[in-house]
Amino acid sequence: MSIATNAAADQPLLALNNIEVLYDNVALAVKGVSIAVERGGLVALLGANGAGKSTVLKSVSGLLAAERGRVSRGEAVFDCEDLLGLAPSTRVRRGVAHVLEGRRIFEHLTPGENLIAAASMHKDRAKVRDLTEQVLDWFPRLRERAKTQAGYLSGGEQQMLAIGRALMTEPRLLMLDEPSLGLSPMLVDEIFDIVRRINHDAGVAVLVVEQNAVAALSIARYAYLIENGRVVMAGTAESVSANPDIQQFYLGGGHQTDYHAVKHYRRRKRWLT
Repeated sequence: MSIATNAAADQPLLALNNIEVLYDNVALAVKGVSIAVERGGLVALLGANGAGKSTVLKSVSGLLAAERGRVSRGEAVFDCEDLLGLAPSTRVRRGVAHVLEGRRIFEHLTPGENLIAAASMHKDRAKVRDLTEQVLDWFPRLRERAKTQAGYLSGGEQQMLAIGRALMTEPRLLMLDEPSLGLSPMLVDEIFDIVRRINHDAGVAVLVVEQNAVAALSIARYAYLIENGRVVMAGTAESVSANPDIQQFYLGGGHQTDYHAVKHYRRRKRWLT
């Protein structure tokens, strides 16, 4: 192995350095965010609704332009390559997969047809069959509902299908935007267990955006907290979970979190330590 290859292996798979994002050349949604995802890492990006979490993911996948947004400052590096000059489709081919919030699937197609539709980058039919079987092994519920139109799947099954479609591109980085949204606690546990297994067994790095801090911190090894477009805390999942402010305002001691209160909370000095 060459020295250059060794050096690349020592670098994070994804590094965002001082990223700023503008919408309509006016609204500053993300303000100097720096995060890293190691090769094979599992990272949680936490924060209240409107904090800028989804915008960070779109800066990586290249989907900002569709919403009249752009990265106005900073750099995004994936596997030692500058991402910002690449088209979204090229980023997918490089190994970046983004599962958007809202389970955007083809409702009139079956689960298998949805998976095949996501594999257009692969020309080898045998490879597509192998990938489909691997996804169905990870998500046996989809195999059980193989002949059902996706629009008739439950919310949890649709979320599994959305993740499965992303896996058909053979990503090295899987980005998940609010995968627990609208799901029962039991389904959330099931999906997050599968995500953890995919990360462990296939070595796919995962960056998960979540308001459900309990679920995200249960699988993540590292976490960032973003508020008002800025990273205000970072550390191992254990250290973030142990922070008193995180426990009070995001973990909630088993009670429903008031995110309005979180957004307007005046942080104590320890918040930034």
